[in-house]
Amino acid sequence: MALKIVITGGAGFLGSSLARALLQRGTATGPDGKMTEIGELVLIDLVPAAIEDRRVRSIVVKGLSPDALEAALGRDTDSVFHLAAVVSAAAEADFDLGMTVNLDGIRAVLETCRKLPRPPRLVFTSSIAVFGGALPALVPDGAAATPTNSYGAQKAIGELLVADYARKGFIDGRALRLPTIVVRPGRPNKAASSFASGMLREPLNGEESICPISRDTKVWILSPRRAVAALIGAHDMAPERWGPRAALNLNGLSVTVGEMAAALERVAGPTVAGRIKWQPDPALQTIVGGWPGDFEARRAAALGFTPDPDMDSIIRAHIEDHLPGGPR
Repeated sequence: MALKIVITGGAGFLGSSLARALLQRGTATGPDGKMTEIGELVLIDLVPAAIEDRRVRSIVVKGLSPDALEAALGRDTDSVFHLAAVVSAAAEADFDLGMTVNLDGIRAVLETCRKLPRPPRLVFTSSIAVFGGALPALVPDGAAATPTNSYGAQKAIGELLVADYARKGFIDGRALRLPTIVVRPGRPNKAASSFASGMLREPLNGEESICPISRDTKVWILSPRRAVAALIGAHDMAPERWGPRAALNLNGLSVTVGEMAAALERVAGPTVAGRIKWQPDPALQTIVGGWPGDFEARRAAALGFTPDPDMDSIIRAHIEDHLPGGPR
């Protein structure tokens, strides 16, 4: 039988990119471990998904309530990608909203999956925000989650829930701790990491961009292409290969903010790079400066996940995917 796959946050940038990649591929690993045709892709979000395909069903919801999820998943869902979330700065600014979406949301998804006749495969997007405080310069795979903000705490709790539901046999669960995704198209959002895309995206679009973070700050990043490939790779991996540890530090690229600006100049020229305006924001610097900037990520490498080779290739990929006419 063909697969039914559900993506929460399916109308968002990463969710819609994942959906398009799955549709183009046409197959995914089924419950029997074999590659199987995708028959239906259900995209759940606050707004309709802008994807026209006979295999796609877009469901608009006000929130991830049990009733809405049960209607969307039905009794025949094989896999769930849970991407829906309130981003970091928004979760910090509005505690109740963050708890409702990020914590109550994953709990509702897991409880709905628990009621299915067959345990589905679930991929949960976590974040390196689960780490904070005093950390070594190179964070090892075995480092404990020590979040220092509400978003990180909510993601860490989500990881624990995924691991426990998997232990009980309710799901086949995997949690990917995503690096900062760069370059995101569109407009800035309320994530503290939004600057990392904005300092590249806006100059490439012919606009000035304010960078509030110091040039020597290290960030751990991954391109949208590699993020989508990692989500699909995690989904398709056999349980015995994934192993008993639900959460995985995904391997990324460690660069300084200054190196990102230098790469933009190499790829697009000094005029484009000159559109970055450096205006320090102490509050944002405290948040971003507290994030780990480099990870060991040996387990991810051993499982076959690959980071971007360099910053230049990330910028070129964004130009190819979103700026067919080149930088402005």
